[in-house]
Order: sequence, then C-alpha cells, then structure tokens
Amino acid sequence: MGEYSKALSSHERALEIRKIALPPNHSDFAQSYNNIGSVHDNMGEYSKALSSYERALDIDMKVLPPNHPDLASDYNNIGLVYYNMGENSKALSSYERSLEIKKIALPPNHPDLATSYNNIGLVYDNMGEYSKALSSYERSLEIRKIALPPNHPDLATSYNNIGLVYYNMGEYSKALSYYERSLEIRKIALPPNHPDLASSYQGIGVVYYNMGECSKALSSYERSLEIKKIALPPNHPDLAASYNNIGSVYNHMGEYSKALSYYEKAEEIFQKSLPTNHPHIALVKSNIEDVKKKM
Repeated sequence: MGEYSKALSSHERALEIRKIALPPNHSDFAQSYNNIGSVHDNMGEYSKALSSYERALDIDMKVLPPNHPDLASDYNNIGLVYYNMGENSKALSSYERSLEIKKIALPPNHPDLATSYNNIGLVYDNMGEYSKALSSYERSLEIRKIALPPNHPDLATSYNNIGLVYYNMGEYSKALSYYERSLEIRKIALPPNHPDLASSYQGIGVVYYNMGECSKALSSYERSLEIKKIALPPNHPDLAASYNNIGSVYNHMGEYSKALSYYEKAEEIFQKSLPTNHPHIALVKSNIEDVKKKM
C-alpha cells in the first residue's frame, strides 16, 4: 500500500511541475493523468481513476491525430475502469473504440491488438455471452503465440481467460486444464507474490469448488489469499473476492460460523471499495443471509 502512495505522490509532483513548465494542453499532461489514473486503478479507487483517464483522453484528443496509438491506449484505460466498476456496456464501447484505432495504427499481429481482443472477451464473459468471449480470447491467443516468446505472461492471461469461459460454460475439466497451463507459465514468468499468480490459484479453486472437491478448493483459495495480502492494498476488492470464496467453501462444508466470518470480511471490503449498486455487494449480502438461516 505504501508503494502505491509513494507512486501517487511522485506522479502528482510531476504533474505540478509540468503545470508550471508547459503550455496547458501539452501531451505530457496526458501522460501524468494516465500515470495517476493507473495508480488509482491499482488501488481499487475506480472513480478517481476514471476521472484521471478521461482528462488524459481530453488532452490527447486536442493534440494528437485521430488514429494515434495513444488514443487507443486512453480508450483502453477507460474501458478497464468501467469493467472494474461492473459497467459492461460502457467498457465494451471503450474497448471497441480502442480496437478500431489499433487496427488502423498497428501491424496485424501487434501484441496491443491481442490486448484489445482479450479485454473485449472479458466483457462478453461478464455479460454471459460466452461464445463471443471465447472467440475474442482465441483471436487474442493466436496473435500472442505469433508475437510473444513462449513463457510470456500475456500468454498465461490468454490461457487463464479461456479457462474462465469454459468454467462459465460448465466445462470444468477443460477449464482446469487451461488454468493449470496458465499457472505453469506464470510460475516461470512472474515473481512469487505477483497478483496474477493469486488469480490463477483462485481460478483453480473455483473449478474444484464446483466439482465438489472442497479441500482442494480451500487449499487453492488460501494460497490465492496469501499472495493477495502481500501484493494488494488492504481494501482492494480482489481481497474481498477471496474472503467470499473461502466463506462459500466453509458454507458448503457446514462450518457456518467460519463461513459467516469470511463473508463479513468480504462485505466490509466491498462496501469500502465498490459502488453501492455493484453486483458483488448484493452477492455477498445474499451469502450472509443464506448462512445465517442455517446457523
């Protein structure tokens, strides 16, 4: 958490210096606002991130030609925040605008195109449009296999996301296979407490949980939570997701007081970090009601 605060104050200092030294719509301002937005996004402060990213886009639209790659990056950043806020249609619209620009500005197998297809897949997955999600993810993976070395973390992301679609379609053995492929690459490519490793363990845990293998699910979820506690600020929504998942395993195992304790931790963090109408808050409230009825 301290690192995020340091980064934020450093970027804000840079912005103040630029305000003194540069004309008002200089492109360096956009860079500052993007840097500030990125830190807020990583901290789970989505409305602040959105505000910074939109300021960056406003400046870039004034100073850059209409199909400049930096504009694609701006739309992508805005899409990411909307995605994190659960606003799928706005996220999709921003991601598609980003992709349109990239198709004009970049060569056909550029890794940034793969990023766009991947992000569009994430939104379709959230919307329950699994065949569209799978198609976007597979397009992303094709490009990444051409453009990137074999153990690049972005390949792991592609395998992870394809696993997620198969999970959502109820094809658990396929999901597990893709998740494990993703985890293998991440173990090679990333430092041991990287948040993406936590994401892999969480995905594997979810599949085991749905296959009824509670002890394997619990072990994966706990490994995920350990990493998140090191890697993320204390009120990050991804921590809440871990507490909710562990709560669900204990609920399933009939250990209701443990389940309630984890669900309540999840609710507390979600309420601090997400908009009040976010579906995650409704879900955890429903889980708390469910477990209280059983006690």
